[in-house]
Amino acid sequence: MTIESEATDPSSPSPTAEVPLDRLVSIMARLRDKDSGCPWDVAQTFATIAPYTIEEAYEVNDAIERDDMAALKDELGDLLLQVVFHSRMAEEAGHFSVADVIAGISDKMVRRHPHIFADQSVESWDWEAIKAEERSDGGASSAMDGVALALPALMRAQKLQKRAARTGFDWPDVMGAVEKIGEEIEELLEAENEAERIDEAGDLLFAAVNMVRHMGVSAEDALRAANAKFERRFRGMEAIAGDGFTALSLDDKELLWQRAKSGEGAL
Repeated sequence: MTIESEATDPSSPSPTAEVPLDRLVSIMARLRDKDSGCPWDVAQTFATIAPYTIEEAYEVNDAIERDDMAALKDELGDLLLQVVFHSRMAEEAGHFSVADVIAGISDKMVRRHPHIFADQSVESWDWEAIKAEERSDGGASSAMDGVALALPALMRAQKLQKRAARTGFDWPDVMGAVEKIGEEIEELLEAENEAERIDEAGDLLFAAVNMVRHMGVSAEDALRAANAKFERRFRGMEAIAGDGFTALSLDDKELLWQRAKSGEGAL
């Protein structure tokens, strides 16, 4: 595969283009040209583009949850653009190119699947051991290394707990986590100021993640589903009540909630 950074006219489809990625890479090179490129694209940095990268990943997930394949194709393209954008900025700074990114992930996939690309048996294949060895080769000194700070808080909490568990630092069963939740609730109720409430609320949420992790549940997926359920039912309440919803008493709203909950399938 040939990946070029420059092209004569990347904005137009070319029947001679070797691969579609070449054209996208060339378009980004043109947009980032300091003399004739787009001022907005030229002004961007890794830091300013990072939020868009995260947003696009969430939009991919949203398309998957909606089972919208047309949207998924579009959102994957937007996400791919983020990879090309970051790679182009890195190439300009002399760090790496998009070809290096592709080569790196290709090597990683081969390395992490020795039961497919080497002579190891499936039984001897250990994904986590291979990743731990990679972290060690990269100079990592802690089991906590490599858990991205930008992850959603619930997801990061669960990953940190999993890393700790692999070292033997974990509750022997789910009841340890359950008891910890009760302890953290008491401490939150006893908190005397905002700083203490924030600290104890964080401990409570962390303990809740620990409990569902022991039960094999993704805390991030569970809360996303709960958010969607609450929104769906609340919209159902509004639909039943009409314009007078806000003025209703709390008891009346509770009745509407129960109606929305019981009639979800028909809403």
